[in-house]
Amino acid sequence: MGRAVRGTVLAQVALLAQVALLAQVALLAGVLTGCSESAEDGDAKPSASAAESATADAKDAVKSGGSVGAAGSACELPVTFDTAEKWQPEAIETEAPGGGSGSEEDELAAELAEGLLHQGPFTAACEIDAKPAGNIGFIRVWTGEAGAKVGEAQALLKEFVAAEGNTGKAEYSEFSSDSGVLGTEVAYLYTSEALEETKKERAFVTVTPDGPVVVHLGGLDTREHEDMLPAYELAKRTLSTA
Repeated sequence: MGRAVRGTVLAQVALLAQVALLAQVALLAGVLTGCSESAEDGDAKPSASAAESATADAKDAVKSGGSVGAAGSACELPVTFDTAEKWQPEAIETEAPGGGSGSEEDELAAELAEGLLHQGPFTAACEIDAKPAGNIGFIRVWTGEAGAKVGEAQALLKEFVAAEGNTGKAEYSEFSSDSGVLGTEVAYLYTSEALEETKKERAFVTVTPDGPVVVHLGGLDTREHEDMLPAYELAKRTLSTA
């Protein structure tokens, strides 16, 4: 059932497994421990005007440090786009399970790995780490099966958001990159039950002959999310078919 996942995704699986086990202990003991402060703007509504303002403010606020998507790049994808300076891209790969003790913790880690690798009709393909640039979060790229139609972009994005769970106040809009690639974008709120925290997230999708591609920006909290928006806007603005 489980898959071995390379790089930071594997680290996240191990961390989530530990968190899940600790959460079970805390519930049995009747103790609720806050793991982080709530985002200051967690209850704020994502709005179309806010999205437009963020796009305008972010347009020239970050320098390109490279690109992903093309053959020979860190992540080969159906699309290409620029990555922000200092952000570090890495492909997400799966391979045959490498064995394990068969313990409850191994099974939990395997389930968490599946959850991290798949969201709705999409599979994780690439993550671009913001830590080298001083932020906590990732831009993640998800790919779907070929055969989708351009007119299905919003429906596919809705499936992606719904599969995340605990989301709300989603607002959708259309966009066009500088090279003329069309897509659909969503700004929404995600609530973590474990942390009792609501934060902003954002994603866009475009449909290519090789399948739909989602580019998603989360973040540790709303403040980190907003700090990383310039890198996300750079990706959207420079989006091109590979």
